[in-house]
This record gives sequence, structure tokens and C-alpha cells, in this order.
Amino acid sequence: MSPRELPTDAGIRALIAQAGAWRVGRRTVLQGAGVSAAALALAACSTGGGGGAAKPSAAADKSDSDKTLTWANWSFYIDEDDEGNYPTLQAFQEESGLTVTYDVAVDDNNTYYAKVKDQLALGQDIGADVVCLTDWMISRLIGQGYVQKLDHANIPNLSNLTPSLQNPDFDEGREYSVPWQSGFAGLAWNKEKLPNGLTSVEELWDPALKGRVGVLSEMRDTMGLLMLAQGIDISSSDWGDEEFAAAIEVFQQQVSSGQIRNIKGNSYADDLKNEDTLAAIVWSGDITTINGELGEEKFGFALPDTGGTLWSDNFMVPIGSPRKTNAEKLIDFYYRPEIAAEVAAYVNYITPVEGAKEAMADIAPELVENQLIFPNEETLAKAHIFRTLTNAEQTRYQADFESVGLGA
Repeated sequence: MSPRELPTDAGIRALIAQAGAWRVGRRTVLQGAGVSAAALALAACSTGGGGGAAKPSAAADKSDSDKTLTWANWSFYIDEDDEGNYPTLQAFQEESGLTVTYDVAVDDNNTYYAKVKDQLALGQDIGADVVCLTDWMISRLIGQGYVQKLDHANIPNLSNLTPSLQNPDFDEGREYSVPWQSGFAGLAWNKEKLPNGLTSVEELWDPALKGRVGVLSEMRDTMGLLMLAQGIDISSSDWGDEEFAAAIEVFQQQVSSGQIRNIKGNSYADDLKNEDTLAAIVWSGDITTINGELGEEKFGFALPDTGGTLWSDNFMVPIGSPRKTNAEKLIDFYYRPEIAAEVAAYVNYITPVEGAKEAMADIAPELVENQLIFPNEETLAKAHIFRTLTNAEQTRYQADFESVGLGA
């Protein structure tokens, strides 16, 4: 969950410029027919609107009298000490006087959406006041009217947001969302069992690894790596059904043959740790955190020689939260460069906060050149953003992906 140059560096500007048009997905779902149906229903929604139904109204803000806050997030996504505490979050609570519940409730975007969509549609409190989800999901939630508009006066440190992330096409001016972290999808392997490591997607199909390979339930990450391995520029508009079908054929072959054991969201970490899988398509910073938990460098991580994917997750306040101002205070706190650096030093994901690299030089100077936190131009050249899909493509490609995955 490792470094880059400050956003004044040309390489970072290039990465962030690409991110301006992100609708990249990560962590979708292949967890059974019921949730699959929810995912397909979501995929059929317009990215720009919520259909003909009336959009819910934002809850009245009770932050003045209610000094609590619940933050729903992914696992391995905040600094944590040996006792299981979150040091930066403890510091925020002491400073703000707010009591924060940190809820590791998100395993992938669609499964989380399936749990809360009915409450969102009614404008009800979903039990979370701020949630971190991926760009493409944030885009849909904004279009459906399920996200509250932020008061930037309560987030003065938002001035530290990397300039080229300030106006993505799904949220001009960042009225409804604020970036949390960004990262890569690439390859991980058990260094004890595979001492030579992995450099290509094709190595996952080694017969010696049959039944010991895992891939991500996020269609864009798994299929993105497979398509890149076939020479397709996934960020370009120069590909379509034919190229996607060719990659799906490979996916189908590897699932039906038993080469691929599991297709999962964040829970893939358990499969690596218990050695059900020895090699997998994974998210970058998670591997650093898993190694830290184990107290050894058991797993390696690399972008394939043909490239990996690049994505971003964002803060948003659900429409039914009555504690929006409290959430804005939390966001503002995490946009302090020294706080952003402390989190990045633990999670090893790319921080969107300007000044974080300079702060990292004081906190953990050995991480200033870490390519997972502050990637240089060479690393960025291997990172690709899955192009925006049309609604029809999203529905069709997700259905194709899930039809293979449900047989795994």
C-alpha cells in the first residue's frame, strides 16, 4: 500500500493528468449470483444520472450536537500500530474532540453498494458518515444523487490537493469527492515458493502453479492486465469488443482449467497468507502491509513487463449522513502533508497531497524513493488507466467477466 516526486515533477504531473479523466474501477464482485445481479444492475445505470426517480435530499447536519463519526474504508488502508490502533486517527480525535469509529466495511465497490443502495435511495443514514470508494463508483453515486455536496470552507487544507486532480470529469471542482489514495494493480508472489519472482502475466499460467493462482474481482484490473499482456493499450479508445473478447478467452481458459483458484476483492490477502495461492494479481500497497503483519518480506510485488493498472479511491459523504461537518473536519486533517506522509509510510499507496514527500523526508527518509508511494517517470510509464467504458460496454464486459468468474 511506496515514493514519487512531488507533483511539480513532470512524471507526477503526467500521472495526475491521466487521473483527471479517471473512471477507473477496482474491486468489483464475483461473490455469487445474488451480488452479481446487483453488480449488473449497477452497471446498467447511467454514469451521469440517476434515472427518472426523484433524488433524495441531504440529511440535516447535526454535527454541532453529535460529536461522533463513522468512517467506512477498505482493509490495509490506514496507519496501524502493533496494538491495532490507528495513530493518525487517534491524533485527530484528541485534537477535534470527535469520537470516530473506523469500520473496515469495504471489500469491493459493488458488494458495498449492494449493502447500502436501498438506504441511499431513500436518503437514509447507512451507518457511515464518510466512505472511500473508487472513481467509477463515486461517479455513479454522484449521478444518482446519493452524495452530499462538500463545504470547502470546512476543508481549507484541500488547497494541498494536487492541482491536476482538482477537476476530474466526474466531479468538476471536487464538489462531492476528495481523493484518498491511488495505487497500482500488479503481480505478487510467495518469495519462498517462487524465489525467481514474476515479471509477466504469462508466468501465472505456469503448470507448476495450477490451482495456486488468484486474481482480482475487479474487472478492470484483472482484464486490464490480461489485455496489456496481449499488447492492448487499455487507456486508448482504439480497442473494443474484439480485443476484450480475446482477453476473456484467456481468462476463461485459465478458470476452466483450474489454473486460477480464486477471484476475490480485498480478501485475497488471506489466500496469500495461508498459501492457498502462491501468485496473484493484487493491489500494490496491500503487499507491503501483509509483509509488515507477518514481520518478514514473504511476498514480492512488481508491475508486469507489459504494465499494470492505475486507480484512485475517494472520500465521499453519503446523502443520509447527519454528520457532514464532522466528516469534512476529518478530510481536512488528512490533507495536512505530515499526516498524509504518515499514512503513506504505512499503506504504501500514492498520496494526492502536495508536500507529503517533503514531510516524508523527516518521517521516513528511506521511503522518499519508494516507487509505490512516489513513483518516478519510469514506473509511471508502466501504469495504465482503463479507459472509460460506455454504459453498454460496462454492462456487457462486466457480464462476460462475471459469467466466467461464477464458474471458478
